[in-house]
Amino acid sequence: MFLVNIVLLALALGLLVPIGVLFIECSAALLPSQTKGNKIEGIRPRIAVLVPAHNEAKVIGTTLLKLLPQLTASDRLVVIADNCTDGTAAIARNCGATVVERQDLDRRGKGYALDYGMRFIEADPPDVVVMIDADCIVDPGTIDGIARMAMTTGRPVQATYLMEQPANPNPKDAVSSLAFLVKNLVRTRGLEILRLPCLLGGTGMAFPWSVIREAPLASGNIVEDMQLGLDLAIAGHPPLFCSEARVTGVLPQQNQAAKSQRTRWEHGHLQTLVKQVPLLLKESLRQRRFDLLAIALELSVPPLSLLVILWLAAFGCALLAASLGLASTPGILLAAEGLLILVSIVGAWAKFGRAELPLLTLLAVPFYVLWKIPLYLAFLVRPQTKWIRTERDAVDAK
Repeated sequence: MFLVNIVLLALALGLLVPIGVLFIECSAALLPSQTKGNKIEGIRPRIAVLVPAHNEAKVIGTTLLKLLPQLTASDRLVVIADNCTDGTAAIARNCGATVVERQDLDRRGKGYALDYGMRFIEADPPDVVVMIDADCIVDPGTIDGIARMAMTTGRPVQATYLMEQPANPNPKDAVSSLAFLVKNLVRTRGLEILRLPCLLGGTGMAFPWSVIREAPLASGNIVEDMQLGLDLAIAGHPPLFCSEARVTGVLPQQNQAAKSQRTRWEHGHLQTLVKQVPLLLKESLRQRRFDLLAIALELSVPPLSLLVILWLAAFGCALLAASLGLASTPGILLAAEGLLILVSIVGAWAKFGRAELPLLTLLAVPFYVLWKIPLYLAFLVRPQTKWIRTERDAVDAK
């Protein structure tokens, strides 16, 4: 009996860390921003925009046509056509981009493509390198904003990266869009307000050349962006968030493509969490840096669906134990944690998602969580470790 109580209490205290971090970040995001509307002054840096692209003929034209008006005569737009077998390279050239083609079937993935692009521009390096995925729409002013911020601070900068629902959305798409909103805008805006560093999101990223030129990009890591941000943070360049800048992708229309995309992202997140949180904690002590501790705590928050599943399992066990006459303390603590999760999600939706996501979206959350259970079970049995491209739908520029 005593051992069961200890185990349940340990579970409750263990979950308190990620749930507490989630609550603090979401609560901070509700506070007024001190930087909203502030324009970064100074000389505009010379920018090279790198766009890695693997068979992106359906979408790359729209992406580039939205990008080009944001560039000046001194900037460069370089598309890395990586192992392409379609018309990606021709479309990019017709849009006015410089195109470099790479063929290497043994080393596949965005990290290798970006490294190839970096080697291409290093003979005439820019002041700032911006990385944009080939299937994203970049809002006006985003390139200038994140590039100036990177140049002024000397640190990597991450724009807001959100996902729109596909043309014919279902309830699962709405909840997925909400999950993205909480992770990539609400929580990251909370870190911005708390003046803490953030994780990199994979697109809408700007780097001073002095910071990125020696970074280890050539990797098949399925979440190479997250790993890059951690490597740079440990090296003394923790990323900053620029909430005013925005890039937008579209969730896949096909269920199999959506499942493949989420599997890659979330398996990669969990693998990075397990491997890198201990390293970040060690480095925060060795270097005596609070920002590395903050990044470790941010990374310790698992995907929201998994966090809810873990909480439900622990709370169910605690209720069962209490009904059998064991201590009620774990159940009370877990009930409070459940309230923190609920307040965090509802608060995030009310301020940031209510205009585009109806209240009924929240009612679909339990079904979305159930849809994700096989994904997490697969992580225990056979975690995804290789990069697999998600099939694209056509992007509609708005």
